[in-house]
Amino acid sequence: MSTALPSLFVSHGSPMLAVEPGRTGPLLRSIGARLPTPKAILVVSPHWETQAPRVGNLAKQRVIHDFGGFPRELYELDYPAAGSPELAERVAGLLRDAGLPAQTDDGWGLDHGAWVPLRYLYPGADIPVVQLSLQAHQPPAYHYRIGQLLAPLAKEGILLVGSGSFTHNLRELRRNDADAAIGSDSAPHTVEFLQWFLAQMQSGNLEALLGYRESAPHSVRLHPTDEHLLTLFFAMGAADDWTQSVHLDSGSTYHSLRMDAFAFGSQSSILADLPAAA
Repeated sequence: MSTALPSLFVSHGSPMLAVEPGRTGPLLRSIGARLPTPKAILVVSPHWETQAPRVGNLAKQRVIHDFGGFPRELYELDYPAAGSPELAERVAGLLRDAGLPAQTDDGWGLDHGAWVPLRYLYPGADIPVVQLSLQAHQPPAYHYRIGQLLAPLAKEGILLVGSGSFTHNLRELRRNDADAAIGSDSAPHTVEFLQWFLAQMQSGNLEALLGYRESAPHSVRLHPTDEHLLTLFFAMGAADDWTQSVHLDSGSTYHSLRMDAFAFGSQSSILADLPAAA
């Protein structure tokens, strides 16, 4: 592949996304249908946290139902994708070459931050998937660097995906507000936060973005802990040019979870005319 695939940040919100697609499910399905078919997928989820990078190397993936108290139907869902031990070793090698103590790992699988959005992006489960762990104790700049180290994979047809949640304050979650519209009076602070991010992205202000926690409005309120946003910086770093980006808006769910997606890179414009693009 002569040009790099765009890298993606997708919001997976609640595990209920798997059975309540709202606006996000169709958007993810449209993204998967529009992109050139990848040879494999590398996904980072905030639900696999380790001190140092670990890369899943199962030959056949297993789904992890890493949640409790949800309807039985969620625990019956599967995503029977293949893994790729070869890609896992390549990822670990790229990170080790940069001095990081990365290892492959056969003790994990795909947690809901990975398999829930993938069920919409590639419902056939016919593309090999590898999951990379997150170092939630590290700052955004670290995750941006991880993305940079793995960016060469995109030129080989590997789709790099950061899965998280653009906002993630579970204390403000309202289950009776499953599909709040963008700009709803119920959560104006989430829109202010989004608008700040879009302005910094448009101006190419990487320093401000990496320091969002000190600069963005309502940042600590919307991310009491920021593991669900760190994967955005991974996706930015993984792009051949993060300043070329497309924002894909599917509103919010349960009041406090914005479900925005972003595509980064010189080829991100192929997603610009999707119905939910903003």
